[in-house]
Amino acid sequence: MATEGGSGLIIKPMEQFEVTPLFGDGDVGMFTITNVTLWLALAVLSILLMMVIGTRGRTVVPGRSQSVAELAYGFVHKMVGDVAGKEGLRYFPYIMTLFLFIVFANFLGLIPMSFTTTSHIAVTAFLALAVFITVTVIGFVKNGTAFLGLFWVSSAPLVLRPVLAVIELISYFVRPVSHSVRLAGAVLAGHAVIKVFAGFAAVGAIAPLAILGMVGIYALEVVVAAVQAYVFTILTCVYLRDALHPGH
Repeated sequence: MATEGGSGLIIKPMEQFEVTPLFGDGDVGMFTITNVTLWLALAVLSILLMMVIGTRGRTVVPGRSQSVAELAYGFVHKMVGDVAGKEGLRYFPYIMTLFLFIVFANFLGLIPMSFTTTSHIAVTAFLALAVFITVTVIGFVKNGTAFLGLFWVSSAPLVLRPVLAVIELISYFVRPVSHSVRLAGAVLAGHAVIKVFAGFAAVGAIAPLAILGMVGIYALEVVVAAVQAYVFTILTCVYLRDALHPGH
């Protein structure tokens, strides 16, 4: 939001990320239906519309929704197979769901007056922690204590292995932090910059430049929305590969 203050233009780019009740103006509690709840539900509904309803009448010559669904399916299936291997394909449904949710949440957030759920660390941290816990459990279930070999760099000189083990252990537990912050930070930064340009668009002298900048950043955010979903998903595949094959 941009307002005229006593000392000039006041732009508040972070207001768009505030969590507010969908009904009424009370405090936000654990069970309060908020703008986040609405847009999370819309993301899930959009996935169902495309993947279930859109492909219900499957034909040899696919329609638009079936084509998009098949392209998304093939893209993620190939990604999982290439990165995590054939063993990783049994976890394809989870990774496919993760990819679609992030893609739809990111693109819905680009609609004017919408709410970008993936700009909140609470949302991305939940997704990242779910991945972290899942791959850790898979690693121990499949490999037992041999999963700890992920932290023991057997190819390094013996004297360095304990030091590298500590570094690998720290790196492993930092994964959910970097995994979540990367997505939330990229989305939040882009939307905040768009809001700043929108605020300057109210100033007559620089309005054309501000609008041009806003269009350029918006186009960049369209790319970022897809790229960040891809990055989050491919990192999930990398972590899954490490869990399935922990040996260095």
